[in-house]
Amino acid sequence: MSVSVSVNAPASGAATASAPAPFGFRTAHRLATRNFQRWWQSRLPISDKLLLTQRNVYILPTKAGLLFALTLFVLLLATINYQLNLGYVLTFLLAGCGVVSMHLTHGTLRGLNMHLRAPAAVFAGEPVMLETVLSSSDTARYGIGMKMEAADWYSLAWVDVPAGSQFTARVSFVPPHRGLLSVPALSAETRFPTGLFRAWAVWRPAAKVMVYPALERPCPVLPAAFSVPGGSTRNMSHDGGEVEGIRAYRRGDPLKMVVWKKAAKAMEAGGELVSRDMQATAHRELWLDWQSCHPLPAEERLSRLTSWVIEADRQGARYGLRVPGFEATPNVGEAHKRACLEALALWA
Repeated sequence: MSVSVSVNAPASGAATASAPAPFGFRTAHRLATRNFQRWWQSRLPISDKLLLTQRNVYILPTKAGLLFALTLFVLLLATINYQLNLGYVLTFLLAGCGVVSMHLTHGTLRGLNMHLRAPAAVFAGEPVMLETVLSSSDTARYGIGMKMEAADWYSLAWVDVPAGSQFTARVSFVPPHRGLLSVPALSAETRFPTGLFRAWAVWRPAAKVMVYPALERPCPVLPAAFSVPGGSTRNMSHDGGEVEGIRAYRRGDPLKMVVWKKAAKAMEAGGELVSRDMQATAHRELWLDWQSCHPLPAEERLSRLTSWVIEADRQGARYGLRVPGFEATPNVGEAHKRACLEALALWA
């Protein structure tokens, strides 16, 4: 909410305090509309599945419908004034068509099943794709639009649902910030078949979407890994990969310990077999630390750490993460990456 302040020049050398300008009509109307939408949506049930019935489908005439009603009223007045029998026929015929159109428009949504699939996690600034499965068991339904009720940026999708089948409507929106966010309310609407009436239903899904911090582009170079005693039998290379420790073959080593690729090259050069060194003590760890991003602000640190997590996982490096209040020991894999990204997304 922004308030504009006007400053007037002081008269006779005396300073006068400026008063905030009153709200304009558009600002007041927008604020009242948002408050009404919040109150209305708070009374709706929260669920990832919704069956549209007579209780949750609303209908009102469009601008074309209001003009059509005015036209009928003028025709009726002219018919009564001039006592035209054909005028009565035309007026009531058009009125009957309008009533049938209202029934068809409402029936297009009534009985429709909607199911929201769980949205995938995204990075801040990227659109979230929502897939809504629309299914109809009895009749075909045409001209159904899906959109967001309240979002700064969203897309609108128009679909047709065949009879006894289902169709997936995809809409997207850009989340305002990182974190675990609730999916905004969705609405389904139609103006089929004549456009004289608009029927709609508002739906509050229970699904939530995980929004990771925005990626820093281009990705900065990963921090240097450092050696720690004991632990692993693998050493980290300069590019984030891992190199196995090897030694000369000893009598009694099991065949599964032989590094056959390196042994083949060694034997071609007149060398001997080589085995994995199970007693290697050199172990290098890559830590993605909050303090490594000093002196960046908090959000920019989160963006850099997020980029480092993605890059370390891409290189297959064994990495850990340290942020205030959270520490993940060095590991690899999809579950480890997801845990680190979620910790960064939910960081306070």
